[in-house]
Amino acid sequence: MEYSFISGATGGIGKAFCIALAKRGDNLFITGRSQEKLSVLADELSEKYNVSVLYFACDLTSEVARDKMLDYIDDKGLKFNRIINVAGADIQKPFMEYTKEKVLFQTRVNAEAGVCLTFSLLKRRASKVEVITISSMSGASPMPNFALYSATKALLINFFTSLHYELKKDGVKVTVVMPGGVPTRPDVIEDIKGQGLWGKLSSKSPTFVAEKSLKAVRKNKVKYIPGFFNKFLNFIMKLVPKCIVLRFIERRWRKIRKDAF
Repeated sequence: MEYSFISGATGGIGKAFCIALAKRGDNLFITGRSQEKLSVLADELSEKYNVSVLYFACDLTSEVARDKMLDYIDDKGLKFNRIINVAGADIQKPFMEYTKEKVLFQTRVNAEAGVCLTFSLLKRRASKVEVITISSMSGASPMPNFALYSATKALLINFFTSLHYELKKDGVKVTVVMPGGVPTRPDVIEDIKGQGLWGKLSSKSPTFVAEKSLKAVRKNKVKYIPGFFNKFLNFIMKLVPKCIVLRFIERRWRKIRKDAF
């Protein structure tokens, strides 16, 4: 039996992917950190949409935990026709205000986990497979005072763009998604409101991001940026001298502090 794999499944974007795929009748394998939340979500989806939903609680920053999840997958004999990497750590503050533990945590969950899971799950793929990875508009440029987050998101953009062309000959579709603000938690919603018109124009709902991303990968797009304003902003950033962009970003993010994990 074939399944769609979704990490960060109980969060806003991850849950939106789960619902969008379950509506289509796809079987799901979901993971996140909370066993309780995964169990509740799996029951809701399987009952409402009559699909098979398997789950495994996993700390994606741990190689040991990821290997245990892969052992469970192998015991079930699962094959994957879709790999969706959503999990990420939304830590936003100047680099020297981090602890070493936070540096490692954000780097591992944002970059290492998605890359390693994609490698392992592609070895367990069905005859046809789509790969979607949620990066961010923040990865489009270096971001002073937001450096580690933007750097890890840029890694995802570069890696999965490369993978798109590397695996094209094998019939594997790979799309990396670069959303702007997505109202997924109360703190994120407040951040978007605090950005005024900029935040309103940039923001797209989790459902919009999930459904449009699924359409993008079906068309085998390399990158997908949700929303006209974000596409326009990405275009402008390429035209403006980098030093001006970086000075603007440094001032814009100077006072932002978020340690959500």
